[in-house]
This record gives sequence, structure tokens and C-alpha cells, in this order.
Amino acid sequence: MRRTRRNTVRIIGGVWRSRLIEFPDAADLRPTPDRVRETLFNWLGRDLTGMDCLDLFAGSGALGFEALSRGAASVIMVENNHAVLHALRDNAAKLGATGLTVVRGDALEFARGARSRFDVVFVDPPYRLGMQVAALGLLRGLLVDGGRVYVESDAVFEPPRGWAIFKRARAGNVHFHLLVREADDQGGVSGDV
Repeated sequence: MRRTRRNTVRIIGGVWRSRLIEFPDAADLRPTPDRVRETLFNWLGRDLTGMDCLDLFAGSGALGFEALSRGAASVIMVENNHAVLHALRDNAAKLGATGLTVVRGDALEFARGARSRFDVVFVDPPYRLGMQVAALGLLRGLLVDGGRVYVESDAVFEPPRGWAIFKRARAGNVHFHLLVREADDQGGVSGDV
């Protein structure tokens, strides 16, 4: 049986600061870099106490574990690769993570059937699959008022209708964006009054 090489990523803030999580070699798995995570969590306010988060394409789990480390009340991680899923569960046990649910399945199918609402959703699919827009199409009803969606890509990302860019930045080849829902165009006064 061939052993999979283990890789590590460091949690950069919160109660698990400097702790390492491991992840196996897997196609398209690339953890969000430290610098990008630091900027993202500065945007989110560093302290996520009481927030409910969804890590749709969990991969290494770096974003979800970072959120838990910073006080998130709950994180759901969705992953479909068996070896990566096993690593997520091992890391959760090693950290003593509470408030974490790891789900094996397709991220878009999960979002399509989800009934929970979230303060923050992380959308970081394999770049080559280009699933960011499809994911956003399923998330509008899953966000609480004022909720945010983090989107990572390998190019500048222009959100589809109904979404606005709250913040955006670039670090090397990583383009990252924090999105908010645009206000609906309903409820305005008609010109025929």
C-alpha cells in the first residue's frame, strides 16, 4: 500500500495559534496561504465569537479551523475526497475541536439542500473547476443578514448579479474577495403612484 505524503499548514490566530494541521497530497488541494488568511480574518474582524461558518470546499480545512480557533460557534466543512476527509477528522480530534461538523459530499449538492443560515461562507474550490459562480447561486438564502462570502480564485473575480465586492486583494497568484449580498430591488416606490 502506497503511503500518502503529509503536508502541514499553520493556524495563524486564536486559541490554536501556531498549531499545525496535516493534509494529504490530493489533486487540486492547496491551502489558502498564511498571508491571505491573515488579511481575510482581519477583514472579518479577527474575533468570530458566536458566528456560524460554512467551509464549502474544505480541502485542508485551514479556513474552517482558523474560524474555530477565532471563536466561531460552529463550522461545517464539506469535502468529497475520502483521504482528505479522514485528515480533517484526525485534525479535529488532535485539536479537540468542538462545534465542528465534517460532511462527506459534493459541496454544491450540500449547499442546494442546506437549511441552516451562516454568518460566513468560505468558497475556495479547485481553481480549474471554476465553481465559484455556481456556489454563489446557491448561497443567497443561506446567509444571515449582513453575512459575508469569501471567494478565492486564480484571477480577478467579478461576482454575478446579486453580489457586491466588500473587499478584494491579491497575494501572488491568489485573488481573494469578500462578498456581500446586494439589496433586492423590491419594495421601492413605483413611478405610477
